[in-house]
Amino acid sequence: MSTTIAPETVTVKHEIKDITLAPLGKQRIEWASREMPVLRQIRDRFAAEKPLAGIRIAACCHVTTETANLAIALKAAGADAVLIASNPLSTQDDVAASLVYDHGISVFAIKGEDNATYHRHVEMALAHRPHIIVDDGSDVTTTLVLHHADQIPEIIGTTEETTTGLVRLNAMFKDGKLTFPAIAVNDAETKHFFDNRYGTGQSTLDGIIRATNILLAGKVIVVAGYGWCGKGVALRARGMGANVVVTEINPVAAIEAAMDGFRVMPMDEAAKVGDIFITVTGNKHVIRREHFETMKDGAIVANSGHFDLEIDLVALNDLSESASFVRNFTQEYQLKSGKSVIVIGEGRLVNLAAAEGHPASVMDMSFANQALACEFLVKNKGNLPAGVVPIPKDVDQEIARLKLQAMGIKIDTLTPEQVHYLNSWTEGT
Repeated sequence: MSTTIAPETVTVKHEIKDITLAPLGKQRIEWASREMPVLRQIRDRFAAEKPLAGIRIAACCHVTTETANLAIALKAAGADAVLIASNPLSTQDDVAASLVYDHGISVFAIKGEDNATYHRHVEMALAHRPHIIVDDGSDVTTTLVLHHADQIPEIIGTTEETTTGLVRLNAMFKDGKLTFPAIAVNDAETKHFFDNRYGTGQSTLDGIIRATNILLAGKVIVVAGYGWCGKGVALRARGMGANVVVTEINPVAAIEAAMDGFRVMPMDEAAKVGDIFITVTGNKHVIRREHFETMKDGAIVANSGHFDLEIDLVALNDLSESASFVRNFTQEYQLKSGKSVIVIGEGRLVNLAAAEGHPASVMDMSFANQALACEFLVKNKGNLPAGVVPIPKDVDQEIARLKLQAMGIKIDTLTPEQVHYLNSWTEGT
């Protein structure tokens, strides 16, 4: 979709694919907003109260229609925000264009950007000298600590919405490098119960289906990892008629998967029976050389964890004599053994590389947490401990209350008698 937009009329700093894509992006952002009533209510309050006035924010997120609504809410709150992509394949170029043209928000993100461009954009985000970093995987925070320690005194705090990012932040704190508060948005119940389980479950399969157009019913789908994301993927795959196998390293999670009715086995065994493999562990090289060597001819491999390290593509390249795109975002590796392995989205987040990411109604709660976490950091500046800090319970509860209200669902409240009983220790049998 093109328009008569003249690039020279856009004064806000940006580095995007094509500013003339803005009208389509605007339409899609507004469509997503319909499914984000909680964030919309927060944005309206922010516009009236301006709780982030004078605050510089660097946001490193997937540049999607849902993220756009978060960026708009932060600007409404008075923040001076810049946005970069948290994954080279997750940017929606029309959305980036609309944020720049229609909302005057600096965006540095291009779908398919190479690693050098991605890291340059991280540096550009830090050149904004942020007070708050809204992170997705902690790349910006890590770069700050490693290469821009002089900026740390200006940092009020960060917010992090991925399991992978929190793993890095906890390791950073253990090493004495995280000297400011990092709000664990990912651990909010209204985030991981819903975003990770229902969002990842649906959007992962959406990406695989869009990329391959295969029937899932009757296929053996191997889900690596049975955390909240893995539970969602396994549940949705079974709902589509797949025969689901789970691999795990955590004995408690493995028992849970078995009790939920899934077959559980090591990846060495699963590699021999799987038709489709989906990694959601947040760890490195979950699928590696020995697994590729024993997979069926034509096995499909996809990743829905944050980074593209879960699948050892270096080993796969070494085993292969050629690789070619057979569909959009779908590469077929011809192994020297004569078999082939198909990789979707270059091993990056399949739901964003090959589809549109999580549905807006799920991201409504996740980004409501992000917005309120930023407000919480400003309100409590100087009073929070260094390290990973849980999001306040009352914030979590308020987001759930607003979501229920938007859904037209009512729930019970405690009677005075029940409140008294819960606060008493003398009543019993």
